[in-house]
Parts: sequence; C-alpha cells; structure tokens
Amino acid sequence: MALSATTTLPHSVDSVAAVLVNEDFQRHVSQLVGGNLESFTVDGDVAGAFSATSVRTLPTTRLPEIARKFVGEHLKVTQVENWGAPEADGSRQSNISLKIAGAPVDVTAVQRLVADAGSTRVELEGEVKSSVPFLGGKIADAAEPMVAKALNLQAAQAQAWLESH
Repeated sequence: MALSATTTLPHSVDSVAAVLVNEDFQRHVSQLVGGNLESFTVDGDVAGAFSATSVRTLPTTRLPEIARKFVGEHLKVTQVENWGAPEADGSRQSNISLKIAGAPVDVTAVQRLVADAGSTRVELEGEVKSSVPFLGGKIADAAEPMVAKALNLQAAQAQAWLESH
C-alpha cells in the first residue's frame, strides 16, 4: 500500500529538521497519541549525514478489533531515520523504516524537506507491506491510513512546536 503526503511549513528546512530530531518534540508527539517514547538516539552530527532512532510504545485503541486480538493493547514501534547531508539549497532527505514488534507490518518511506522560498515543503512517499500470506494486502491496507495519519500528525505538530518554542 502506498503512502503519499505533502505539506508546507512556514519555517526553514534547518528549523524543521531540528524539530524532527528533537527528543522533547518526539516525546510530545508520542504522548499526544497516548503513547510513550521509550528511547531516542541520534548518531552523528545533525549538520551532516546522521541517523535518528526512536522506540515508542503506542496504544492499539484505534486499530480494528481483529488487529488488537493479534497485537494486544500496545505496540512497540521502532523508527529509524537515515538523514543525508543538506543539499546546496539546504533541502534534506531521510530514509525512514518502521518496524512494529509482534505485527507483520513493515513501513519504508522517503521524506524530503524541500527548501521553498523560506518555507519547507515536506514530501513523504512510502510503502506499507505485510508478510502474512494471503492476508498481507488486507493487513497493509488497514495499517496504511494509521501510518499516514501518524506521519501527518508529526508534520502538523512540528509547525505548532516551532510556533510555540
């Protein structure tokens, strides 16, 4: 199942990128959806290429009942973002992978922060896959809207965070 989202934030790429790799921001977004940020690490200098890894525990209350039977009341989600160094115009790209412990769903995505006249266009393209024979497509179809909502929530919260901090 394909993921695709684009939004524009009225802030520089540097500012948006800094928020996305801010541990306090990541904790805020996790708590906003009733979850908990268990760990957050950044490896490398954020001025160049680096990676960020977050591990969250999230409630499954918004999943369909059939999915909750398989995964329980909480999901442990590990998100790894491998960021490239800034391009000449300041734009950045991150390759994202999401692994959900106990769920046969994998998410891969590319997020670009594109410098656009003082603003940042956040572009996300990705894919949700499930390894379950015969049911994989249905599982991915069910997971895709939730993953898309989570990624869109992060962008909206980044704007609110930048305006309040």
